[in-house]
Amino acid sequence: MARTMWDSSVGKKTVMAVSGLIMLLYLVVHMIGNLKIFFGAGEYNHYAHWLRTIGEPFMHYEWTLWLIRVVLVVAVVAHATSAYQLSRRDLRARPSKYVHKKARASYATRTMRWGGIILGLFIVWHILDLTTGTVHSGGFQEGHPYQNVVDTFSTWYGDVVYIVAMLALGLHVRHGFWSAAQTLGVGSRTRDRALKITADVLALLLTAGFIAVPVGVMTGVVS
Repeated sequence: MARTMWDSSVGKKTVMAVSGLIMLLYLVVHMIGNLKIFFGAGEYNHYAHWLRTIGEPFMHYEWTLWLIRVVLVVAVVAHATSAYQLSRRDLRARPSKYVHKKARASYATRTMRWGGIILGLFIVWHILDLTTGTVHSGGFQEGHPYQNVVDTFSTWYGDVVYIVAMLALGLHVRHGFWSAAQTLGVGSRTRDRALKITADVLALLLTAGFIAVPVGVMTGVVS
């Protein structure tokens, strides 16, 4: 039954919707945590340490954090795989372009694929920058996330990469939230307006919340 569901377009769209909502929940929590940087190094570093001790003493050190990471990796892979396969299926169903083009889709809809690619590349860069320190500028300091964040956003390319990715995220969330609601059967004629407003608000808050951090470093509010 699971294989039959996965092979169908409805099944793949459902996987996309559920995995997308899981990632959206994480993004909201992650953004709120990021904003703690405006309360100083002590507050931010303490928050980063707390993430590694969630669930103690029942859970061992970092076990909960790794569990969250595993769920996120599964969600990202499932989301990307289903999106890619649906895209390939659409191309096979329509190998030639329409004679009359219709430019009715929103900008967010038309850029969902490119936005997904940008976000995928950003995730890799973000992990290598602030988790492993592989591409980090200024000398990565284990256990000092506040200083690592300041170092990253003290470079012009760190700011550009992050801000472009967050703008792409906003467009992705704006369209993806509404699409997920339709796929899961939540949407209706009476709810469409409320869902679209919710999608707009979520996209705006997430974009502004994430971009506030590099802007804070650039302006000297965070230093």
